[in-house]
Amino acid sequence: MRVFVRRLWDTFISGLLAILPIGLTFYILWYMYHILNSMVGRHTPFGDMVERALGRWIPGMGIYMLVILILVVGLIMRNFLGRALEYYLDRVLSSIPGVRGMYTALKQFTRALLGRDSSSFQKVVMFEYPKDGMWVIGLVTNENVGKLDDETGEDSILVYAPTAPNPLSGWMLVVPKRKIRYLDMPVEDALSMVISSGAILPDSLRIKNGPEPPRRPWFNPFSRRRPKE
Repeated sequence: MRVFVRRLWDTFISGLLAILPIGLTFYILWYMYHILNSMVGRHTPFGDMVERALGRWIPGMGIYMLVILILVVGLIMRNFLGRALEYYLDRVLSSIPGVRGMYTALKQFTRALLGRDSSSFQKVVMFEYPKDGMWVIGLVTNENVGKLDDETGEDSILVYAPTAPNPLSGWMLVVPKRKIRYLDMPVEDALSMVISSGAILPDSLRIKNGPEPPRRPWFNPFSRRRPKE
C-alpha cells in the first residue's frame, strides 16, 4: 500500500511540475489581459476616445494592447535599461534564501536550452529507455561527466530527456556512449516533436523518396476561377 501511495504521489508531483510552468504563464497573461481590458476596453475613457476617433469600436482591444505591452517589455529588456533592470532583479532574487537555488537553476537551464552560446542542448540523440525496444529522444547536456565514468565503468554522457508536451520538465540521465545514436536533426525540430507529442513530424525526419502527396482533383468547387483574358 505504501509503495502504491508513493508512486501515486510521485506521479502527481510529475504532472504538477509539467503543468505548473504552462499554467502559470497562461494565468499571468489572463490576469494582464483583464487589467488592460478594464483600462482600454469598451465603455472606458480610452475605449470611448478610440470609438469616437475611428467611428466604430475595434473588438479585441485588450488583446492588441497586451501584445503591444509584451513587445515593449521585450524591447526594453534588450537595451541597456533592460539589462540594468535584469541585473538588479537577478541580485534581488539571488539574495532570497528560499528562492536563490531554484531561481539560479531555472535561469541556467532556460539559458542553456533556449540560448545558442552554450555547448549544451545542441545535439539530438536517441537511446533505449526505460527498457530495450523502447526509444527516447533526448538532448545532450554534457559529454564530459568527470568521475561519473568511474562509477558507470564506461564512457558516458549526460542527456536531458524532455517530457511531452512540456519540454521544461524531464529527466537527467547518465547514458553510456555505446547506447547513444546521434540524430541529424536540429534541436528546434526535436522540441517541436515534444510539444506536439509526436503529432508533428519535422522535415528533417521525413523520407525524401517517399510517396508523392495526393494530386489536386480536377474539379474543386471551392477554387476561384481565373477570369478569361
